[in-house]
Amino acid sequence: MMMTTSEDVEMSDVVQPLDQHKDSQESHSQQTAVKFGWIQGVLVRCLLNIWGVMLFLRLSWVVGQAGIGFATVIVLLSGVVTTITTLSMSAICTNGQVKGGGAYYMISRSLGPEFGGAIGLVFSVANAVAVAMYVVGFAETVRDLLQDNDALMIDQDNDVRLIGLIIVIFILGIALIGMEWEARAQLILLVVLLIAIVNFIVGSVIPATDDKRGRGFVGYSGDVFVNNFGPSYRHGEDFFSVFAVFFPAATGILAGANISGDLADAQKAIPKGTLLAILISSITYIGMAWIVGSCVIRDATGSQVDGFYGNMTNCTGADCKAGLLNTFQNMGLVSGWWPLITTGIFAATLSSALASLVSAPKVFQAVCKDCIFPKIHVFAKGYGKAQEPRRAYVLTFVIAVGFIAIGELNAIAPIISNFFLMSYTLINYACFDASLAKSPGFRPAFKFYNQWVSLFGSLLCLSIMFIIQWWAALLTFVCIAALYAYIHYVKPDVNWGSSTQAHSYKNALMSALKLVNVQEHVKNFRPQVLVLTGEPSDRPALVDFVSDITKDISLMICGHVIVGEDRWSQVQQLRKLKPSAVHSWLHKRKVRAFYKTITSTNFRSGAQNLLESSGLGKMKPNTMIMGFKNDWQITDPALVQQYFEIIHDSFDLNYGVGVLRIKESFYHPGKLKESRTNESVFEIKPSESEVQIQPDQQGETESLEDEKESLVVKFKTGDEEDVTIGGAANLQEGAEHDGKVSDDDGDDDDLPVTKQVSRFLHKQKTGTIDVWWLFDDGGLTLLLPYILSTKSKWSKCELRVFMAGSKKRELDRDQKNMATLLSKFRIDYSKMTVIPTVGKAPSRYSVSRFEELISPWLQNSDDPLPDCNKTWKISEAELTANKEKTNRQLRIRELLEEHSQHKASLVVLTLPVPRKGSCSAGLYMAWLETLTSGDMPPVLLLRGNQTSVLTYYS
Repeated sequence: MMMTTSEDVEMSDVVQPLDQHKDSQESHSQQTAVKFGWIQGVLVRCLLNIWGVMLFLRLSWVVGQAGIGFATVIVLLSGVVTTITTLSMSAICTNGQVKGGGAYYMISRSLGPEFGGAIGLVFSVANAVAVAMYVVGFAETVRDLLQDNDALMIDQDNDVRLIGLIIVIFILGIALIGMEWEARAQLILLVVLLIAIVNFIVGSVIPATDDKRGRGFVGYSGDVFVNNFGPSYRHGEDFFSVFAVFFPAATGILAGANISGDLADAQKAIPKGTLLAILISSITYIGMAWIVGSCVIRDATGSQVDGFYGNMTNCTGADCKAGLLNTFQNMGLVSGWWPLITTGIFAATLSSALASLVSAPKVFQAVCKDCIFPKIHVFAKGYGKAQEPRRAYVLTFVIAVGFIAIGELNAIAPIISNFFLMSYTLINYACFDASLAKSPGFRPAFKFYNQWVSLFGSLLCLSIMFIIQWWAALLTFVCIAALYAYIHYVKPDVNWGSSTQAHSYKNALMSALKLVNVQEHVKNFRPQVLVLTGEPSDRPALVDFVSDITKDISLMICGHVIVGEDRWSQVQQLRKLKPSAVHSWLHKRKVRAFYKTITSTNFRSGAQNLLESSGLGKMKPNTMIMGFKNDWQITDPALVQQYFEIIHDSFDLNYGVGVLRIKESFYHPGKLKESRTNESVFEIKPSESEVQIQPDQQGETESLEDEKESLVVKFKTGDEEDVTIGGAANLQEGAEHDGKVSDDDGDDDDLPVTKQVSRFLHKQKTGTIDVWWLFDDGGLTLLLPYILSTKSKWSKCELRVFMAGSKKRELDRDQKNMATLLSKFRIDYSKMTVIPTVGKAPSRYSVSRFEELISPWLQNSDDPLPDCNKTWKISEAELTANKEKTNRQLRIRELLEEHSQHKASLVVLTLPVPRKGSCSAGLYMAWLETLTSGDMPPVLLLRGNQTSVLTYYS
């Protein structure tokens, strides 16, 4: 159950009005701007783009090649693709408010910024280049008219460039004036197109003249219809190549969606207008294909005389100058007045160019507003009531003029068509993906869609891409993949609730449920670690160390116990936490871990709850690691007792247990800040005690102040230097009371606090990882350091293994046995040493030092409280009963000083087991202090739960 913190509530109270104010400003500006309905905003635009020049210049050729029957199939197949895409688009756009950006907005909000940003950029470029293509088509038609009348201005190529430039400037002026004028221009062009279509239909019933008969138009004829019904592929054409020529005519269905920000009600307008446009245009294409196929023959001489005598079919091959297969002018031939068809061609090219000139800036403006790509935000600025993207208009104009000047647009036409098809592919896939994720948030108002139909539509669009031009399809994939990889790498800071996020949850849930039924096996053992960190940013070195073990291989949970006297105080502290900030800190530190908080009246009961409740199913911790309690000699003994009992509790719950100690303190309370370079920095807060086991242990507990003062002990180390055992962190000279550290040379990298914080953050220096495997605990003490040695940060540290031997005379045999054992376990090591003197008695110096260490913890008759209330105290009987174990710890310490103190980067040592009732907290902590104190490298005291984690077998 997620709890909302007070700061979150307060922040939401601030952010929500700001968002509402921003939305109200946008809605106010939108209300004052001109908004279009479904007819003028969607239907008209889609019809103009779908009809296009294909209707007048290529449809007759399609009928001649494929025949009336297959031409109908081609039109219907194109209609199926566009209809499926429109159904998917309708489902997406009715699943919430649709803002400006059209296809980009729908894809980005459904599939995330990676796919959305990639398609938004290529779609904008495709529309910008399409402007040049349509304008060149217009200019070539005008040039042909000038050439027929011997009126060329310069030459054929430069006339096309000059006319194209004039037309682009003209339509740019219309666009800059405003969408209202652009919409009026589109209506005028639609009227011209409708007149041209009517002119064609009327002309088909007018009796053919001799001239028209010579060119192949014979009027309606059953014989012509039958002859033209089947295919007659020539010049290497087939069904798919003819389909590839026709299909670009169907790529205009996004014309209305691209201006979604200018629609009064995009959720209703886009589905209704687009579907009706597909229906009307499909009927028009099929009807005109049947008309031209019923009254124009495939091959004709083109001679008026042959038309008079009825010999117009008396030709073969190159001798045939007219007919469906030999000229693109058949629609004008059939029409009642040819100039109206030419006017229709002008209207079709201009309307398509104008729609593309408007679409490209609108989509690009939406991409720029989302700041997915760097250094293009200048094009996001809008002007006027409708926030027109005038800067993007100028950019589109420059691109269009550039491509008009370059020429060779036929070579890039397949790429443009493939860019549009990729948009259709992702729209269909977005609908399928959102449905498949089964997110409760995907509730489209448009119900006439199906996820499997959308998937079929997506695959169909991909197939058509390769049918049109395989190399263009591959180039499109490369462009999309490169942009996707870039956006995925930079990770823009956006959260749109995409289906990718829904799939992440669903896949994790399914995997976790599936894992429940997977039987455990020793070969698949992974150290899943619960590390008691408190707030992770307070103990960065501890977090980094455990992350080195678990990263990329297993589970890590940072546990935080919040201690409060009563439920109200616990909830108050819980509300002050910001889990999102913690996860952000972990992410920036590249730590892959979960963060779990728990509230309790004391630290031990909270830790018990963490041990019992952490994890989910098989994703549950099997190892508990915490930092050593450096201040155990000066803090409240009741807290020491709790620390000691947590180790008991962990073993009771079948956990492996690890205690990590470094010379300095793990605990550096501070809050994470964002510097100007967006790097994580720490602000160290002043505190009375710089070393604590948990920040939440500062709750009120009855303490014996006189005992605290007496528990500070100093003793001589082996090199005769005075050091404080277990007290505050030993900062360098010059440390100030406010927690900041001064340094003579002014080098911040040499500050003790910085070193402590980043001890395990960077690559470790050359050294060794010394494993003192003294007891068989199932192999955990050997496995964890081996895992560390395989990580890149510890690659310079070789693994050395130390084991306890039996007798000196059997040393060779023990050495061979251990070498064989490690070989079977497949543990790579640089050196293996069997030490036969582990059972040797410790030196008198070690014993005297230990006695001095425990003296404040010994029971005596002057204690103000009965001994039964001081379970942390050490009795004489207990010392006697544990004398052998104590001597063993003292001897191990001597061996550590001999073999590992000055060579190792890390020491992993078997953790002594505290027997219940026979070992007090004071004695046990003294053992751990003896093993880890002084000038030692980081020491991990580790003990498995007797479960085997290593195996011989494959």
